[in-house]
Amino acid sequence: MHIQWFPGHMTKALRMMEENVKLVDVVGYVLDARAPLSCFNPSFEKLTMGKPSLFILNKCDLADKQKVDKWLAYFKKQGKVCVTVSATNLGEASRIADAFAQITKDINQKYKAKGVFKPVRAMIIGVPNCGKSTIINCLSGKKATITGNKPGVTRGKQWVRLASGVELLDTPGTVWSKFENQTVAQRLCFIGSIKDDIVDIYEVSLLLIAEMQQLYPAQLCARYNLPSAEGLPEQIHNAIAQKRGFVVRGGEIDWERCSKAILDDFRKGKLGRVTFELPEEI
Repeated sequence: MHIQWFPGHMTKALRMMEENVKLVDVVGYVLDARAPLSCFNPSFEKLTMGKPSLFILNKCDLADKQKVDKWLAYFKKQGKVCVTVSATNLGEASRIADAFAQITKDINQKYKAKGVFKPVRAMIIGVPNCGKSTIINCLSGKKATITGNKPGVTRGKQWVRLASGVELLDTPGTVWSKFENQTVAQRLCFIGSIKDDIVDIYEVSLLLIAEMQQLYPAQLCARYNLPSAEGLPEQIHNAIAQKRGFVVRGGEIDWERCSKAILDDFRKGKLGRVTFELPEEI
């Protein structure tokens, strides 16, 4: 299976971001903590034009804490500011706000020295479904932007002003125009950054099973009460379907229903805390 997805609205989104990046002082780069490396969009490096960046590792409640700690250490070593959050928890707002305050301190002092008040503006960027809008809602304390557990919910730019005076620009999630590394594309499928309806959901579920067999076999067995994680992904898939009762009339397995259930289990954290990548893979 070869994965390629770059709908027309993403081209428009990148153009909009290019036009608006000159209006902002800093960039908030949201990464899914389950696949931080795969969430690095090469297009964003050029787009941000060297603006100060805050890296936000989101969905940490679903990620492997030990690996997340390694990512934090990596960013610190690179001299970059990074914060780990679970944006669905409104209590995380102060930690994100503090991190933004850290990277905007010099900018605020410059404005103050000139005797003018100008709100710091930040552009929030990331791949689809990484939680950009949820982070903005967390910071604002209200549903200021539209959110959804699928890619493509945010289509246009949205400005949100926080009580602190910081103005946040929510942007549509975008992936890169061509996936040269199919492992990246596969992991973006796992976390829901690429729409399920444009890929073979059965093949994606087999790829996820294979990753779980390699990285988290005990968690895979625990979720589905499997005696072992050994065997072909197809065999594991078949065993899960039998145990979960995904069987249609005549004893045939409902492959699609089982595949969707496996992906849903992963995305909701029912397969345990998972992170596919480490900084040393960069």
